[in-house]
Formats: sequence, structure tokens, C-alpha cells
Amino acid sequence: MRRYVRDMVGYGATPPDPQWPGNAKVAVQFVLNYEEGGENCVLHGDAGSEAFLSDIAGAASWPGKRHWNMESIYDYGSRAGFWRLHRLFTGADIPLTIYGVASALARSPVQVAAMQDAGWEIASHGLKWVEHKDMPEEDERTAIAEAVRLHTEVTGERPRGWYTGRCSENTVRLVAEEGGFDYVSDIYDDDLPHWIEVGDRDQLVIPYTLEANDMRFATAPGYITGEQFFVYLKDAFDTLYVEGQEGAAKMMSIGLHCRLIGRPGKIAGLKRFIDYIQGFDDVWCARRIDIADHWAKTHPHQRRERPSQMHRARFVENYGGIFEHSAWIAEGAFDLELGASHDNAVGLHNALCRVFRVASDEARLGVLTAHPDLAGKLASAGRLTAESTSEQASAGLDMLTDEERATFTQLNEKYVEKHGFPFIIAVRDNTKTSIMQAFETRIGNDTQTELNTACTQVERIALHRLKDILP
Repeated sequence: MRRYVRDMVGYGATPPDPQWPGNAKVAVQFVLNYEEGGENCVLHGDAGSEAFLSDIAGAASWPGKRHWNMESIYDYGSRAGFWRLHRLFTGADIPLTIYGVASALARSPVQVAAMQDAGWEIASHGLKWVEHKDMPEEDERTAIAEAVRLHTEVTGERPRGWYTGRCSENTVRLVAEEGGFDYVSDIYDDDLPHWIEVGDRDQLVIPYTLEANDMRFATAPGYITGEQFFVYLKDAFDTLYVEGQEGAAKMMSIGLHCRLIGRPGKIAGLKRFIDYIQGFDDVWCARRIDIADHWAKTHPHQRRERPSQMHRARFVENYGGIFEHSAWIAEGAFDLELGASHDNAVGLHNALCRVFRVASDEARLGVLTAHPDLAGKLASAGRLTAESTSEQASAGLDMLTDEERATFTQLNEKYVEKHGFPFIIAVRDNTKTSIMQAFETRIGNDTQTELNTACTQVERIALHRLKDILP
């Protein structure tokens, strides 16, 4: 089986209504990453110093050495930045989700107490603030378990949410397999929560952000002033708010770091944004766990059989009749690179049509001749497929007068005699009258034109059939 594992469809053109509390037009969610004391440092048993997300331009790790400047910048986050942010958010009565690195939390009991006193959620940000990309799978699994253990020991509660940040290709799967997380956020693929299936587990994902994120103060291209941060956040919020007014409410995640946005010149932009959104009555500022609880209750996951996950026999059984009596088309589609994009009517239709379009003229003609005459002898004898019976009935072709039936019979015979295959039209797009008009018009076309038209109509019929059984 050639299968593509990325889901590039998501909710598509029709996202669900989140039904946010209070009929909110936007759910705004602030995350404060608490990493200070969990970063790379020889004091922590690491091979060198940290080099990521600081105000040191072009920072590089110092192998085997402490980097005094880097350490002190991180220390600023815990010593000053955290408390500036604590005053801002408690004063605004906006709850936060903390992404807490377990080893950093263990080194900051006073800050942890302040988080808990404020009623903030403390989600897990891993055991250490280090790269996971090259970590062997079993080592990462062990690190996840240790992060949960230490987090629970330090805070008194196990974390219900998870975000690694510097993750590996295995992280999301391993966290889902751990089984104890209400949501995972190591994904950036949507403006709404969604579900993924990992083995037998249905795992809720609450996507995060790397653009509405103060990390852009420490990366290029990025923000230089707090005003730039404010303008970006305001533009994002305004866009989402308008979408919410139009019936497509979304979620806005905002990522913060104590040592970055906690600086005086940067936090001013954040404060302007908070003042701005507090001028709206229909905005829900929530913790991520609140969003997770709401989504799980309002939009619980429902598993369904998906074409890209079927075995060959089941796939052909389900879709072998989409093109009339031509199971070979489903056989060919099964061998294509299928994925989540093909687990809906339009996507699977494309896969089936690809096989049909590249087939030989003889094979395609076989598909055409497999179709029954409209209102012909097979229909009268009740020998049509269930799909054809339903389709012809939808246009009233099962309730013809004797005169109409005689006319259809005469046109069928004349058409087949000239072109060598039955007259084919997607009856669900037509009425009895328009079908008759098309019949009389198309019978005069040259055979190549009719072959092309018939093939197009066959594809259209297939789409209607798929829409009956797939989203």
C-alpha cells in the first residue's frame, strides 16, 4: 500500500462551529513558556550551553562550558520577566496556560506557587528544554514518562496537556501512546482543535503557533519593537473576529516567553493588545485545557472507515461499483498514493478518475458499454444496479408514459447504432425534459465528441455516487 501520512485537508471549506462559550467570535489563548532552568547547560548535565531563543544575535553553543551571558538572559526570565507577566495577566483577569519544562519548574517553586494561586494551567513542556529530533525513540519515551513523573511531583498534579516544541518525528505519536494527555500541541496546522487517531487512541490536538509568538523577537525575520508585535496580533485577531461574525469562529493562540516578552520595551505591545481585545464582549480568553474540555464535549471524535486505510478487498468491495461494473478502476486507484486527501468524496473521485483517464480507449469504451440504456429494457425488467435504479428514478425515468418510453427506446437504438455505446448522462443533474433535449441534441454529434462527453458524464455520475457514501 502506497499511503501518504500527512493530512492536508483538515476541515476544508466547511469547518465546524466551535460553539465557544458565550457565543464568542474568537477564543484567544495565551501560552507562557516557562523554560528558564531547563535549557541546555553544563550544570544540567548537557554537553554545552544553550543557543536558542535569546537576545544574543547569532548565539552558538559553547561545548563543555557555561555561557554566562546566555544563562543570565534566561535568569532574567525567571527573576523579572515572569513577575512582570504575572502582574499583567492577573491584573487583566486573563488565565494562562503555562508550558512548563519539568526540570525548570523543579528549580522555580516560588513561581510555580504563583502560577497555581492565579489558577493557571500548567501543561508539560517536556523534561528539559532540549532538541528531541535525534533522540532515539525509546529514550524519548523514557523522557516523556520522566517529565510526567517530575511534573506531578513538583506541582501536585499530572499535566493534562503536552507541548515539546523542539520535537522529533515521533513525539506526537509517543505522547498519544502515553495515554494520559487531554491534548497535544506539537502541531501548527489549523485554527481549530481537531482529532487524530493513534492506534486505538483518539487524541485531541490543539494547534499552537510560531508566528503569533514572541520568539520572533529572537529570530529573523522578526519583531524589533513591541508595537510591531501589537500590530501583528491585532491584525490576526481582527481577521479571525470578522470570520467569527460570519459564522466561522476560530481560535487564536499567542506564544510568550518570560525572557523575551518580559522585557519592558516588548511587553508594552502585549499590553496594548490585551487592552484592545478587552474592548470586545464576545471574546473568550481561556486556558488550553478549557478549550480541550469544551471541544471534547462539543465535538467528540467519531471514527469512520476511511478509504486510505482499507485493505484491498474492502476497498474494491466498497468502490468497485462506482464506475458501472468496472471494479478494475477501484483496483487501480488502490495502488495509487492515497492519504487523508482521498478519504472524502472529491478526493477519492479524483483517484478513481485518474485510473479511468489513463486507461486505453478500449477499456474506457468498456466502461461506457457497461452502462444501461436510459429507461431501457433492463430498467423495465428491474435488472439495473441499485445505483442506476436510484439515479434513473431521481429524474422520474421510472414513471414514464407509454409514449415517453417508446421515444426513449427509439432514441436509445438510434444513438447506439450511430456511436456504438449507450447514451450516458448524469441524470441527477437533470430533469426528464432536459435529458430528452440533450438526447436529441447529442445524437447528431460526431462519435469522438460523444465519446469525450460520455466519459465526462461517467465521471460526474461517479462523483454523485461517492457523495452518497462519503463526506
